[in-house]
Amino acid sequence: MAARAHLRRKFLTAEVAVSGANFGIAETGTLAVVESEGNGRMCLTLPQTLITVMGIEKIVPTFTDLEVFMQLLPRSSTAERMNPYTSMWTGVHPGDGPQQFHLVLLDNGRTRVLADEVGRAALHCIRCSACLNVCPVYERTGGHAYGSVYPGPIGAILSPQLTGTTGHDDPNASLPYASSLCGACFEACPVRIDIPSILVHLRAEQVDQDRGGLPGGQDLAMKAAGWAMAGAGRFSLAEKALSAGRLIAGRDHRITALPWPASKWTASRDIPQPPAETFRQWWSRTHEGQG
Repeated sequence: MAARAHLRRKFLTAEVAVSGANFGIAETGTLAVVESEGNGRMCLTLPQTLITVMGIEKIVPTFTDLEVFMQLLPRSSTAERMNPYTSMWTGVHPGDGPQQFHLVLLDNGRTRVLADEVGRAALHCIRCSACLNVCPVYERTGGHAYGSVYPGPIGAILSPQLTGTTGHDDPNASLPYASSLCGACFEACPVRIDIPSILVHLRAEQVDQDRGGLPGGQDLAMKAAGWAMAGAGRFSLAEKALSAGRLIAGRDHRITALPWPASKWTASRDIPQPPAETFRQWWSRTHEGQG
């Protein structure tokens, strides 16, 4: 209650408000904000000046088109038949709501995404979060792991396209790989964005972008792993060497710190303690003498 009272005073005394918009209707110039709490409506109606920042992909042609999305969005987002608070406004009206209105149409990389015949489908997103609700990767990592305002499967294809990537150390470069490609997001998406296909497309672009340069730590690690796994003898030696990790595991049976370059991994993740014997050792012990 204290927070509500404090914020209510802020809303009542604010002279300028900045909002986003879920949809813009080209036919009439009407904007729409969809929310569940009502704070957005106070922002839209109480101040004398309203500034709305809206991505250019939010524009729909007519009110008839908006009708379709207004049914899709609440059903896909919160499983409601209709949204609790839907605010619409068209310009300004004397004595009713803000008396000055400014609309900022935001590109911020969207036209570049539109030029990609595969990746452009990401701009169809209506921000319902249905893909987040079914994604096993998002379920286990949470939103902050994506390093963007767009988490989950849709964030994995939107963020790299909107802001680009600058190399291996750029968090955006790893986002297309934050998926098992199970396809649950595609099945849940109400506007049928083929997220798995776009993820594969972005992975291919990332690989092509890195061709010809100096190999990174991940590249070297994968080459070393490939060399070890290519021979039965080398693979067996690698398995035995890994068992030495039991010596540095803590009481919780986890390895929490390793020297560089493995420290880049343990800085944010723990490694389970290796088993006492390898699978091959277990197989030899339990199946000795069997044909």
